[in-house]
Amino acid sequence: MAKPLISALGVVSALALVPAFSGSMAAVDVDTYRELDQFMDVFERVRSEYVDEISDEDLMRGAIDGMLSSLDPHSSYLDVRDFDRLRTQTEGEYGGLGLTVTMEDGAVKVIAPFEDTPADRAGIMAGDYITHLDGELIFGGTLDEAVDQMRGEPGSSIEVRIVRPGRDEPMNITLVREIIELHAVEWEVQGNVGIININTFNRNTGDEVRSAIASIDRSLGRQPLGYVIDLRSNPGGLLDQAISVSDVFLERGEVVSQRGRRDGDIERYYARPGDDSHGLPLVVLVDAGTASAAEIVAGALQDHRRAVIMGERSFGKGSVQTLLPLSSDTALRLTTARYYTPAGNSVQEGGIEPDIDVPQLSNPDWRDAPRFREADLRRHLINEAAVADDVIEDDVREDPRFQATSEELAEQGIDDFQMHYAVETISRLARTRTGGSAAGGRR
Repeated sequence: MAKPLISALGVVSALALVPAFSGSMAAVDVDTYRELDQFMDVFERVRSEYVDEISDEDLMRGAIDGMLSSLDPHSSYLDVRDFDRLRTQTEGEYGGLGLTVTMEDGAVKVIAPFEDTPADRAGIMAGDYITHLDGELIFGGTLDEAVDQMRGEPGSSIEVRIVRPGRDEPMNITLVREIIELHAVEWEVQGNVGIININTFNRNTGDEVRSAIASIDRSLGRQPLGYVIDLRSNPGGLLDQAISVSDVFLERGEVVSQRGRRDGDIERYYARPGDDSHGLPLVVLVDAGTASAAEIVAGALQDHRRAVIMGERSFGKGSVQTLLPLSSDTALRLTTARYYTPAGNSVQEGGIEPDIDVPQLSNPDWRDAPRFREADLRRHLINEAAVADDVIEDDVREDPRFQATSEELAEQGIDDFQMHYAVETISRLARTRTGGSAAGGRR
């Protein structure tokens, strides 16, 4: 099962060692102390008079969770188990189904399946709700409980009941757990075009993208016509790796800035000199599952006019979470800043708008497929620059170029229309650069 806390909503994490208390306690006024007295009164009443005996530890954990749940959906308390999942997200592998999920109104909702995992191959989609596991209703439970149940020994099976908006009947799907290896980057070549699929932003992503470029050159014996960077269904990850990946393709300039609560809380991050892709044409594919760190990369390449952004509007998570250690094995994950693209735009709520809207015509249900974004989350941060409703709601536009049916595409051997269109676009851009036929890249 994919990480619910770090990757489920594409969290951009910045590790920061910050003291739990400082001079801020001196700013606590009389009214605050009065509220704290009331809290302690409630704590003592529950502790002594509740129908069942509850441990002090459980009561305090509940109080902490309740406080953080009143903030945005990305702030949370990390206990020992959550730390283990954090390590899995950034370093390791696990036995599970390959899903990224979140909790919404007591229900487990799918953000996206990881590519080529049991969940992906079974056709589970973003926006699906998981209501039962092995016939047991999980509604009203915790996300941790659901995640623990979906993970397990590779080779073991689990029955998952899916409720999909727009379908009258639920679907019961039996999945076999596998080792889910968190490969950050995969590559291939199609028609002399290098394809770099970035699945997540873990501690190795930047290095793996550079390695993918070198591997593509070796496989062709020369440079490709250009590259397609596939960020679809990428839930995000580490901020420094989003900067590193952007730096691979940028010669210079700002990658991203983050701005905190106070006017002076601004940090800017820049690309170092040198473009590892040698200025070759780039297309970046995004969709509703492209979030956070992935949106930083798309926004940087778009603002610097380094790439054509293609697909559909992204998830729209424009906030930065910082890990504040509380003890040796617990921490507070707190939203501490908003991030902005080089042009000063926030993607919060609105997401990255593609330069070319390309629907996934290979999916026969693309018009009605559910799209789940940051703006759909309860208590999401509001974009300080108002985002028009039509930007948030308009997911598809009729375009005479995109009239083929999934059946017609299948007859042509096209099973991923967005990728096909991106590869064709790179070929056209390469011909424009060379002024004629483009049989290969520069040697």
